[in-house]
Amino acid sequence: MRIPDPEEIRALHEKYAPTPEALASVHTHCEIVWSVAEQLLSGPGLAHLDAGLVRAGCLLHDIGVYRLYGDDGRLDHRDYVRHGLLGHEILEREGFPEPLRRFCSHHTGVGLTRHDIAVHDLPLPPADYLAETEEERLVMYADKFHTKSRPSVFLTPGEYATHVRRFGEDKVTAFQALRAAFGDPDLTGPVPRAEV
Repeated sequence: MRIPDPEEIRALHEKYAPTPEALASVHTHCEIVWSVAEQLLSGPGLAHLDAGLVRAGCLLHDIGVYRLYGDDGRLDHRDYVRHGLLGHEILEREGFPEPLRRFCSHHTGVGLTRHDIAVHDLPLPPADYLAETEEERLVMYADKFHTKSRPSVFLTPGEYATHVRRFGEDKVTAFQALRAAFGDPDLTGPVPRAEV
């Protein structure tokens, strides 16, 4: 499988971003997620992961967010949970293989199940959207430490655990399993900073 390089992925972001502000917010977030994942990849026991695939997954995972911007330039927060499937559709239309498309559709929260969709009445087709490969799990995990809110913020592992608790203790347990597998990132070091 050919993995696109960062320049190709940046061009794809530019193609779908409805405004320069949306591009700055989403693409910078994706770069930050890659910086977090890259740092975690240097940890013990992770050298066997495909770093190129993780980088592409990080840089592509939120491409569907662009489809949630309205004509007024505002983000549709109500349907935000759909961004992963929208990204999967974009990458499918662009001819990307399923392993790359899954980084979009399988990174939300700490994984969405058919049960989650029913219980929370989410606007998604009933299915399990769970990260399966270690690369998918790492991208999903790295994504938990940075928000695209304005201003964007970094979340500590404790802050994310508190945030995800509202969706059930099973989500906290899933997050703790990711922490055990990948470790805690150092968010004080040099990572790209959003300029929005």
